Amino acid sequence: MKMKNTLAILAALAMAAAATSCEKNDSTSPQPSQSSETTETPTDEATEIPTEEVTEEELIPPTPAECDDINGITFDDGDFSFAQPTVDDADSAHGTLSIETVEGNKMLCFKDSGTNFADGTVQKIKLDAAKLLSAENLAKVRSIEMDVYADATADHFVNDLGENVNAPGWIGGGGGANVAGDKWYDFAEWEGGEYNFPMSGAAHVEMKFLLALGGQCWDETMEEATFQIMRWGAQNEGNFYIDNIVFFDEDGNSLPIEKSAPSEEQTENVIAE
Repeated sequence: MKMKNTLAILAALAMAAAATSCEKNDSTSPQPSQSSETTETPTDEATEIPTEEVTEEELIPPTPAECDDINGITFDDGDFSFAQPTVDDADSAHGTLSIETVEGNKMLCFKDSGTNFADGTVQKIKLDAAKLLSAENLAKVRSIEMDVYADATADHFVNDLGENVNAPGWIGGGGGANVAGDKWYDFAEWEGGEYNFPMSGAAHVEMKFLLALGGQCWDETMEEATFQIMRWGAQNEGNFYIDNIVFFDEDGNSLPIEKSAPSEEQTENVIAE
C-alpha cells in the first residue's frame, strides 16, 4: 500500500514539473503584438539637428552702369549742347540741366527745383538726334537705349514698414519723338526703383520705332529730330539722370556719333567742376 502511494506521489511530482517547464518555454516565445527584431534607442547626440546662424544680408549700394559700346554717349566730355530741359508744359517740373559726377561717372542731370514730388510734375529732358548723327544714319535709327537714374533729396518716401526713407522709391516714365511729317510718336514706358539708398541703380530704357515701316521714324530731310524722355510718378523729391545713350539700326548695330565739339562755356564748366 505504501509502495502504491509513493508511486502516485512521484507521478504527480513529475507531471507538475513538466507543466512548469512548458509555462517557462511559452513565456520566452515572441508574442503576436511584439516584434522579434530589436531596435536601438537614438541618443541625444544623434537626434540633434544642426542649425546655421542666420545673418541679415548686407545691403550694397547700387553703382553706375558702364557703357561697353564705342558709339555710346557717356557725357565724359561734358558736352550736352544737344539736350535741354522741357519746363514750359503745364505738367512740367522746373529745373536745369548740368553734368554731375556720380561715383566717378559723369551723367546728364535734370537738377530739379525741389518741388517735383510736392507738385506732382513730370521731369522732362529733350534731346536732338540731328545734332548727334549724320542725315544718312538719322534715317537708320530704329531704337535708342540709355541708362536712367533718380536720386532723393528728402525723406518723403515711405517704405513698406511705414518708415520715411531718403530714397527715390519707384522710378518710371515714358518718352516720345517727333518723326517724319512732324508727327509725335510715343515710345513704351520704362521703370525701375531704389528703396534703400539715396541714389538708384541704372534703369535700362529701350525706345523702339515699332512703326518704322509705316514711316513713323526719322528721315534724312529732318533738321531737327528730337526725342524726349520723361520721369513721372515721383515718390520723393529728387533729380533725374541720363547716361550711356546709344542709337541702333534695324539689325541692332550701333550708329556712330558725329557731333561738334563742346562750346567754350561748357568746356569752362567742366574745368571748373
